[in-house]
Amino acid sequence: MDLKEIMQENVFAVVGDTINEEKYAYKIKNSLIERGYKVYAVGKELASINEITDDIDIIDLCINPVKGLQLMKECNKQYKCIVIQPGAESAELLEYLDQNKIPYIQGCLLVGLRLYPKAERKTAGNEQ
Repeated sequence: MDLKEIMQENVFAVVGDTINEEKYAYKIKNSLIERGYKVYAVGKELASINEITDDIDIIDLCINPVKGLQLMKECNKQYKCIVIQPGAESAELLEYLDQNKIPYIQGCLLVGLRLYPKAERKTAGNEQ
């Protein structure tokens, strides 16, 4: 998948510090929600990706690479692709994803939101 395709998906798991307004995970989470995506926050709000009860389309890693690798090794959820934010990558993480044939891109969802805006839509949990 590329960034344009990723921005057409609906359910995102943002992994990182989604509570601290200074952190990118917080900014990404809230920007996605404002644009109608369904978002789950892992790291500070949920302890594990496995706690998400819905199907996940995209996992966004915006976390220390060591913690990100640990969470991905523990993950037993199905998903379509991982986005690795700048600073969340490591040789060990990329090697693990490549060895396990896990689809990923290195990119920024804030850039994706700006370049590939999705039309107004309603998703479960966001109905009016």
